[in-house]
Amino acid sequence: MTITAPDGVEGIRVLLVEDDADIAEEISAELRGRDFHVTVAETGSSGLEQALAGQYNVMIVDRMLPELDGLSLIEAVRQKGGRTPVLVLSALGAVDDRVSGLKAGGDDYLTKPFAMVELIARIEALLRRPDDIRQTILRVGPLTMDLIDRTVKRDGREIELLPREFRLLEYLMRRPGQILTRAMLLEEVWNYRFTPQTNLVDVHIGKLRRKVDASGEQTLIHSIRGAGFTLQSSD
Repeated sequence: MTITAPDGVEGIRVLLVEDDADIAEEISAELRGRDFHVTVAETGSSGLEQALAGQYNVMIVDRMLPELDGLSLIEAVRQKGGRTPVLVLSALGAVDDRVSGLKAGGDDYLTKPFAMVELIARIEALLRRPDDIRQTILRVGPLTMDLIDRTVKRDGREIELLPREFRLLEYLMRRPGQILTRAMLLEEVWNYRFTPQTNLVDVHIGKLRRKVDASGEQTLIHSIRGAGFTLQSSD
């Protein structure tokens, strides 16, 4: 027996992939006490089967699982286009371990032993996040941004950006084709709650454009007269 399915299907649906029966029971009891519907899978392969077949709001995946390890499970779900937020559980807590968990497609990482209140808080935080925030790789045409490695490449050409330029480009890449006004950029990138009389945005857009749009390359960052800026590709 590897699957325990809940009776109801309404409300928040959680897939818990955990082979330790005591931990699985503790977590599922806590979640069910909060009216979450919990499905428990005890192996990686059964967890993958459930993840691909069911509609879950969040997944909790242990890293060390029989038959198929947790990171391979998550990678398989992401390769199939699954975007359900995933909290990775693991006894491995080194920086490299956490990074590999996130790069595999996990959205958060919690090391064992953990406090139940923290696990619940992290799940609630994942459920509050809009879909686009969960992406760790952004792509617009030939441009790719890795939010974990903090790298930007255009057709394989690495682009070095200052922190503010990185934040500015991330904001543009999350909204391809949208016209973004100077006031919007000042508020979201610089956290200004007023519109100062400054050419700050224009200066930074100019520097960013010279790095992103090299000579001879298709222009990705466009100025819209009287409106603002947009990033878009014809690819």
